[in-house]
Amino acid sequence: MSALTIREKLAILSDAAKYDASCASSGAAKKDSLKSGGIGSTEGMGICHSYAPDGRCISLLKVLLTNFCIYDCSYCINRSSSNVRRARFSIDEVVKLTMDFYRRNYIEGLFLSSGVIRSPDETMGEMVEVARKLRLEEKFSGYIHLKTIPETSTELIEKAGLYADRLSINVELPTDEGVKRLAPEKKPETIRLSMARLRRKMEEKAEPTLTKKRERFAPGGQSTQMIIGADKTSDDGILHTSARLYGSYHLRRVYYSAFSPIPDSSSSLPLQKPPLMREHRLYQADWLMRFYGFSQPEILAGSRDGMLDLTIDPKLAWALRNRGRFPVDVNRADREVLLRVPGLGAKVVAKILETRRHRRLRLEDVGRLCHSIAKLRPFIVAEGWSPGALTDEAGLRGKIVQSCEQLALF
Repeated sequence: MSALTIREKLAILSDAAKYDASCASSGAAKKDSLKSGGIGSTEGMGICHSYAPDGRCISLLKVLLTNFCIYDCSYCINRSSSNVRRARFSIDEVVKLTMDFYRRNYIEGLFLSSGVIRSPDETMGEMVEVARKLRLEEKFSGYIHLKTIPETSTELIEKAGLYADRLSINVELPTDEGVKRLAPEKKPETIRLSMARLRRKMEEKAEPTLTKKRERFAPGGQSTQMIIGADKTSDDGILHTSARLYGSYHLRRVYYSAFSPIPDSSSSLPLQKPPLMREHRLYQADWLMRFYGFSQPEILAGSRDGMLDLTIDPKLAWALRNRGRFPVDVNRADREVLLRVPGLGAKVVAKILETRRHRRLRLEDVGRLCHSIAKLRPFIVAEGWSPGALTDEAGLRGKIVQSCEQLALF
């Protein structure tokens, strides 16, 4: 069998990396200009978009070092028993690809993950060496994200943090029971211990001393990823796990990856349509916890099955279940109350607070600040506008959904 070319390896290992959600276009419909004509794609692989520690959106080369793996996780396309085409980059090949793409202005950084070959330390050692060569030999100052392996030695993780902007360790699944059943070779306790060690190291390096300046150590923090849909954990259970992870490890992000069925007879999991909209709703609920003042329990309080509504966004679903809190007067309510109004984002709320310092807002004024007032009408009071009985109308949910669908057509 002839050796694979760099181009062939790139095709295999960039495609294999698409299952890592850390840079995913979450919840987007499948569109590929290569098939339909036009420009752009939400399903292409190799180059993805992520966010730097300062908030900039950047393009990354997203690849695996190898898709060979000693583990046999049921939900993973690259598991040891999977019948997929395998490839492996050398350290120098990844370095050269990164620098070539960067010089051509294709990318601004590297996202590197890997299957586990022979041992976690050997694999992580090669990934760290890629980052070291980029930083020290190539003088590469771009963004680097390394997906670390929980069983890796502390020394290797410390080296990784010196060269990477962000490190991440996957929790794999929302519950320990799910990990033990679907990824029996991985230990939830080891994963949590590794995340705790990484948090402590980041906190230690962040503390300035009298004798030396603060050391650079993964300034973008740590993140994690969990697979959703591979087991029967409810959305309420997933969000509970996320809230605990944020609190325990000061994570920058929890990434949700919709389980993609593997068309392989060796998989023990049932084939099903990937729950992309569920993934999207979980990201929205996660956003409510992180930036809108919602606690995890209240997002789904009153839901019968502990699952997010796939038809409407979580904030609107919460508002419909808590109509007694509405309508809200946009000319008097404080920021925390306004952030809970469906259709009002953080930037719009900031504009409302600034504008009402000079004059009272009418419904049309709020409408000019938002993309649409379809969601807003039943939930706010403005100068010259009151929703009256609309807030408590039995068919309100259907009316809002229909209005939003009509607007989406244009």
